[in-house]
Amino acid sequence: MSKDPSDWTRQFIDLLPEGATIDDAGELRIAGCRASDLAARYGTPLYVVDEGALRARVRRFRTALEQGWPNSMVHFASKAFPSTSAYQLMAEEGVGVDVAGGGELVMALAGGTNPAHIVVHGNAKTDAEITMALDAHVGLIVVDNFDDVEKLERLATSRQDVLVRVIPGIEAPTHEAMATGQHRSKFGLNRADAATAMERIRASRHLRLRGVHVHIGSQISDLAPFREAVEAVASLGTFEIYDVGGGLGARYTFDDVAPEPEDWIAALTQTARRVLPASSRLLIEPGRSMVARSGVTLYRVVSVKRGEPTFVAVDGGMGDNLDVSLYGQRFEAALVDRIREGAPAELVGRHCESGDRLVSNALLGDAVPGDVIVVAATGAYCFTMANNYNGALRPAVVYCGDGESVLRVRRETYDDLTARDVASL
Repeated sequence: MSKDPSDWTRQFIDLLPEGATIDDAGELRIAGCRASDLAARYGTPLYVVDEGALRARVRRFRTALEQGWPNSMVHFASKAFPSTSAYQLMAEEGVGVDVAGGGELVMALAGGTNPAHIVVHGNAKTDAEITMALDAHVGLIVVDNFDDVEKLERLATSRQDVLVRVIPGIEAPTHEAMATGQHRSKFGLNRADAATAMERIRASRHLRLRGVHVHIGSQISDLAPFREAVEAVASLGTFEIYDVGGGLGARYTFDDVAPEPEDWIAALTQTARRVLPASSRLLIEPGRSMVARSGVTLYRVVSVKRGEPTFVAVDGGMGDNLDVSLYGQRFEAALVDRIREGAPAELVGRHCESGDRLVSNALLGDAVPGDVIVVAATGAYCFTMANNYNGALRPAVVYCGDGESVLRVRRETYDDLTARDVASL
């Protein structure tokens, strides 16, 4: 890092991957790779992943869980970053994955995930998706409803281990759209229906009930609801497996406070030691908290409209980061060669929506066309929800490490946009 950085600069660096530095020329480097060079080489918008930082983060979750509850396993909630490269990295780090849908299953298998370490979720699994999971011999399928039981009984031809997802009735402090543990959740079964489903599974020829699953939501920074979730599954009875889900929050802004992985897992395992059978297996499913900080997005400034307010418009927006429009999520941004406080401006995208704002009151007022901007903590869900609004091309994904960069997902082309078209008669 350059000498004597300002407090604001230090705060911003703390939001970036752990391998981020500012070199002597005052430019941002991600895992040794100069951000402006990455933008020039691969184009923008560009998702950049610090591979070393991501691997280190994964190991923290795995080590903490192994120490807190040896008979356990971390499963990455892959909807946070459903990329074949991410599945490959998780497999190499000894972490399982949870998938929701046939596409995630295909990518997980393509990434080398051991099928025995795959947990299949979904509140509306189709016959085709269940057949795919059965044919792949996945480790666990989570029963979300009675229709799941019927389909599994009809389609399974050999033994399949299952969990039953139970609604714990926990109102977690998070965005309404991210809450999943409340009584009116579309996910899982209430206690009475869960008991009925378990009896049907126990009577099934091919299904084997291994345990229960609970998930209370996402982007949760209060540890108390997680302790309540463990107590909730303990009250359901004695099982071989207790899957207590994920949901730990990530730090996106200067003001955010997010528990460390070790603190979250300690809250889970300490509660588990008090209320769960000592011989049981404990599963957790972190997603956002595992990958958010390890990724950033680079943009190039296209135009600057000065006034009250000043608008700094870039070559991306809601096509590559829907979190702002969908959940009102706040991000922080800086110029890659001038990471310092500046005049406030509205960082906006190029899409034809007034809601296409990436960061309000971003300190980017001295930006000029051609500048490269970095938005921190975009490693979770931005790639997931990338879309073709206004015909935008979904960005490339680059992994960086030790000053070297590797393209892991190519940028879409205009030919891709018409590749699925069928000629009219």
